Amino acid sequence: MQIRRQLLGFSGWFLVTFLAAALGARASISASSFYADLVLPTWAPPASLFGPVWTALYALMALAAFLVWRERGWRAAASALTLYLLQLGLNTLWSWLFFGWKQGGLAFADILLLLVLIVATLVAFWRIHKVAACMLLPYLAWVGFASVLNYAVWQANPGLL
Repeated sequence: MQIRRQLLGFSGWFLVTFLAAALGARASISASSFYADLVLPTWAPPASLFGPVWTALYALMALAAFLVWRERGWRAAASALTLYLLQLGLNTLWSWLFFGWKQGGLAFADILLLLVLIVATLVAFWRIHKVAACMLLPYLAWVGFASVLNYAVWQANPGLL
């Protein structure tokens, strides 16, 4: 029975995380052509890099959430896991704001709040499962980089964003 519960929990956290990823991807269907039309800083990564990076990050995020859930269960880890779900929602919203609705300023505000929630989630995870918290570090670094990129692109493309 315990193994079945673990498998269901593992599947559930991956499903929730990749459902959020799919919802964000839906807003990004034309992202590569839109991205190609933008004035980008010289340090901007190629569009082809985003998919693989985000896939790896979402896998790490889902595994981190699962480890926290497995360590304490929903009740005892509710605040940490709620922070996780909130930041996941803001993550999804960013794709819609930036690519779907082309609102660079709102996307920038969203990503700044996302950074705060990622840090809060990381701290909450650290108190429960240190390895799970460390699994969020690449995500934090990437979103930190993405926030600087968001700002630079928004400022360089006032007519498009």
